[in-house]
Amino acid sequence: MGSEARGKFCEEQFEDMLPKMAEKLGGEGLIKELCNGFNLLMDKDKCVITFESLKHNSSLLGLQDLRDDELMSMLKEGDYDGDGALNQMEFCVLMFRLSPDLMMESEALLDQALQQEFESSESDHNVN
Repeated sequence: MGSEARGKFCEEQFEDMLPKMAEKLGGEGLIKELCNGFNLLMDKDKCVITFESLKHNSSLLGLQDLRDDELMSMLKEGDYDGDGALNQMEFCVLMFRLSPDLMMESEALLDQALQQEFESSESDHNVN
């Protein structure tokens, strides 16, 4: 299996799992599990996920066949502050970004909440 196919396969597996985890665990439970995943992958001394810690622990995620450049690409994709590592927030944001289904659900919930707030403020305004 080529690296692109491996990456796509891993991404598809992940995309299928995260929404199911969110449904089963709820929002708070999902965040807790993501934090557990972060703790599993992080460099224990630096408290961030480094290239070395990701490479060392990649087999725990079934990613042992990924090349160094593929692992580095994963780090770069989530590294918002440019320090070459992923802190816990960057890791969680990356996990959500890799799951379009979960992002769509989150957007729908936000839209619903905003609509309810808008309707509530309109009815309050009409009463006054």
